[in-house]
Amino acid sequence: MCGLRSRYTTDLSDPEWEILRSLLPAVKPGGRPAIHARRGGLNALAYWLRAGSAWRLLPHDLPPWQTVCHYWRRWKQEGVWERMLTALRERERFQLGRDPTPSAAIVDSRSVRVSERVGQHGYDGGKQVSGIKPPVSPCRSSGATTEGSARPGRR
Repeated sequence: MCGLRSRYTTDLSDPEWEILRSLLPAVKPGGRPAIHARRGGLNALAYWLRAGSAWRLLPHDLPPWQTVCHYWRRWKQEGVWERMLTALRERERFQLGRDPTPSAAIVDSRSVRVSERVGQHGYDGGKQVSGIKPPVSPCRSSGATTEGSARPGRR
């Protein structure tokens, strides 16, 4: 990696980097010095997450995929990602004037069993259940509605 690299839309801005830098674990003493900057590693992780691609498909102007994958797995095992998300969530809630720790959360991932003769239905392969998924309406707050529909199952 020589010279400047092209900027990706997933790259961290300077203010974002300043926030995340303090949440990263300290460099472990001993060993050889790092070749790639941590910011470059986080930029590569952001690119990988956004692109949804394989590790080996990271662009060559980012740190090597082996390095990025190593940090991703190590930080996952050490709980770094969980601590980072908790700190960022608490920071955001505090700035909004809310209690830093949420008191409740709602998650709806159900599959509802229905009779075979009712409307459209399908098969939820993850839960191995025949039925329908309740419609999802991401635009409720604006007054617009989005009709959800289940994919018809094969008979």
